[in-house]
Amino acid sequence: MTALIAATVQFIALHATWTFPVMFVIAFGESFVFLSLLFPGTAIMIAAGLLVPHGTVPLVPLLCGTISGAVVGDGISWWLGKRYGHHLTARWPFSSRPELLAGGENLFRRFGTASVFLGRFLGPLRATIPLVAGIMKMRAGRFWFANIASALIWAPALLLPGSLVLWVAEAAQVSRDWKIAIGAGALLVIAALILAVRKLELSWFNAD
Repeated sequence: MTALIAATVQFIALHATWTFPVMFVIAFGESFVFLSLLFPGTAIMIAAGLLVPHGTVPLVPLLCGTISGAVVGDGISWWLGKRYGHHLTARWPFSSRPELLAGGENLFRRFGTASVFLGRFLGPLRATIPLVAGIMKMRAGRFWFANIASALIWAPALLLPGSLVLWVAEAAQVSRDWKIAIGAGALLVIAALILAVRKLELSWFNAD
C-alpha cells in the first residue's frame, strides 16, 4: 500500500497535466462504496497537497479533481442504493463487515440529510452513508445538496493543511532542512488526527 501511495504521488509530481484526472480517480475510489476500503485515497491526497507550495502541482486542478471525484463517487453509491436497495446488503464489503451498514443506518436515522454531510468526514462510513441514503429513498435534491456541500469542504480540509504550513515556512525563509522537518511534522499531526477520528468512530460503533 505504501508503494502505491508513493508511486501515485510521484506520478502526479512528474505529470502535472494529469493532476485533475488522477485526483478525480483517487477521490472517486475513496468515496465509492465498493472501493473505499481498498483505496488509500486519504493518504495520497494529503501527500499530494504538499506538492502545491513549490508549484510542482497546480492547486485548482488538484481541488477540482478531488471535489468532482468525491461528488461522483457518492452520487453513484446513492443511485445504487436507490436502484437496488437491500439487494446490495449481502454483497462485499457488508457481507464481511455488517457493522458498516448498521452504523450508516444508525447515523442516517439520527441525522437524516445532515448524515450525508457528516458521513463524508467519517472514514469507514464515508462511502456507506450515500448508499444508505439511497436505500432509504432520500430525495435527490437534499442528497445532492449535502453531497456537493460536504465535498467542497472535505477536499480542501485534506489537501491544504500541509501546503499552508509549507507556505508559511517559505514566507519566513526557513531553511530547506527545516522545511522538510516541518512538512514531516505536518503529516504526522494530520495522521494523528485521522487516527483519533477513527478511534472515535470505533467507540461510536461499540456504543451502539
